[in-house]
Amino acid sequence: MCHPARRSTAARSGLALLTMLALTPCAAQVSGTAALTSDYVWRGASQTLEDPAAQAGLRVDHPTGLYASAWGSNVRFAPDGGPASEFDLAVGWGGAVAPDWGLDVGVVRYLYPGAGDLNWNEVSAGVTWRDALSLTVGWSDDALAGGADGTYVAFALSRPVHETVRIEASVARYLLDASIAERYTHGALGVDWAFKAPFALRATVHVTDAAARRNFPGLAGTRPEIAIHADF
Repeated sequence: MCHPARRSTAARSGLALLTMLALTPCAAQVSGTAALTSDYVWRGASQTLEDPAAQAGLRVDHPTGLYASAWGSNVRFAPDGGPASEFDLAVGWGGAVAPDWGLDVGVVRYLYPGAGDLNWNEVSAGVTWRDALSLTVGWSDDALAGGADGTYVAFALSRPVHETVRIEASVARYLLDASIAERYTHGALGVDWAFKAPFALRATVHVTDAAARRNFPGLAGTRPEIAIHADF
């Protein structure tokens, strides 16, 4: 993620992949995603200097609710130099905890090959109601690889308006330690059109507050994003 870099614990970077291998008996389900997007926007800020990105992910789900996933994208944080790719490795558990209610808890490792001091971990917990409303909280003691605490709180709504069209909206607050950056708020509003299975077209408008624009000059604020993606 674009921002101040610090320490890395590289020995833990293979944990998610090892867990994924352990979760691949015959009963496990494997799914994947692929996308081409006009801009890789993460938590309100471009991760590619507003250039396009190619992204792909793989997830293994076990009948017990345990899962492991790997996801990657190209990134660009500076005009010259810096990491060219990001890989997110995650393990966790997700499932129903009551009628209409779901819970997901996990840990993700953000990896930037060739830039070990940017690698960092985050734990998260999310609650979903009727697959429509969700509240997610993430926490790290090394947020954005900055060596200090950061708590991320996001509320999201996803609602179908047609059998092939879905409206998606979100608002989030990133509570960063002052030694890393200012606390900031961002939101998004988008439309996802599943025009031909497994392909869909998504158009999103991202907005941020002034603090985000100060944290990420030229990379935050109001910006559109258009992506074509597929789930398989």
